[in-house]
Amino acid sequence: MFVILTGFFLASVLWAQDSSDKTSERSREAQESSSRDTRVDISPPKGDAKNHPDSKGAVSDLAPADNSSDVQEFHPWNPLKAMKDVEVGDYYFKRKNYRAALDRYKEALYWKDNDAVASFRLAVCQEKLGDKAEARKYFEQYLKILPEGPFAKDAHASLDRLAKAQ
Repeated sequence: MFVILTGFFLASVLWAQDSSDKTSERSREAQESSSRDTRVDISPPKGDAKNHPDSKGAVSDLAPADNSSDVQEFHPWNPLKAMKDVEVGDYYFKRKNYRAALDRYKEALYWKDNDAVASFRLAVCQEKLGDKAEARKYFEQYLKILPEGPFAKDAHASLDRLAKAQ
């Protein structure tokens, strides 16, 4: 019996050591990149600045002066999150928590630019909170998206009301 228990103990110790070796090997592989073999060295050669002191001036006219480029930042697009934000915004709006509703409608526009419903409801919240300029902006945005949409009459009426108030 003692021999059997000793055998089980040694087997479990060896198995644990073997699995830890495999785990450390896998973590080492995960840290390495397969692209190291194909990486291109783009650093300037040794003594380049000394051998070519005016090289920065030669390429300065190629680079944009204000460091802007035609590459633009990616913007996330997720219409399902936008729809959920509009739904939660409606919940807050019904409870007259206009500030929370406003934040949710803005977040909906973050996930889905030019969302007509979010634009209209955001404009209504802005009007309720007293920010007339922003309300006008979002009512006009709604009318650009859906000029004959379901809220078009309300948007026109709100724009007329805001114009009279000024």
